[in-house]
Amino acid sequence: MYEARFSFGEQHQAGPGFVHGGLVAAALDEAAGLLATWYRFPSVTTKLAVRYRRPAHINRELTIRAELVKDDGRRIDVEADLLDGEQLLANAKGTWAHVPLEHFLQTPEGRAAGEAWRARLQGAP
Repeated sequence: MYEARFSFGEQHQAGPGFVHGGLVAAALDEAAGLLATWYRFPSVTTKLAVRYRRPAHINRELTIRAELVKDDGRRIDVEADLLDGEQLLANAKGTWAHVPLEHFLQTPEGRAAGEAWRARLQGAP
């Protein structure tokens, strides 16, 4: 399980005082994707379904949780929740797929990031 606390700021609002729904989906995708990557590095989102239950307020500490539902080799199913205290604001169900690192090395930016990851994994300063 992955869990973190964070808040959205004024720059994240859609309607006054409320977080843009696309950013809620992005946060759920990030939390679930991080968990999927812990199981299979690297992984990419292949499917994500978000259900919005209540509006998320800006400038309020929220909790995001992700939990592994199924690990089927290359495919990983994860569910994630966004909470305000105990109140469920949104949840997501998704699937991630393990991909070879070369998937990210197709661009100069990807190659630079891949080289930085390799250095960290090999313990280079």
